Amino acid sequence: MIKNTELLERFEYKQLRKETLSYKDALKIYESMWLEAKALGILPLKNPMDGIEVKIRISRILNSCSKTF
Repeated sequence: MIKNTELLERFEYKQLRKETLSYKDALKIYESMWLEAKALGILPLKNPMDGIEVKIRISRILNSCSKTF
């Protein structure tokens, strides 16, 4: 169990700063993730507009909350 989340976040940030990917490597990762999602039947979406009403409602709520602070 992680007790000091701030320390972990700093470590992750430093690691991300150290790691660099070439465009070619990033594209390979993206393609692999796409193929895995297709194999799992997650992508492509059958109907991308499914559930859009809920997403819009949540977005409106979140946007109104951020304006009040």
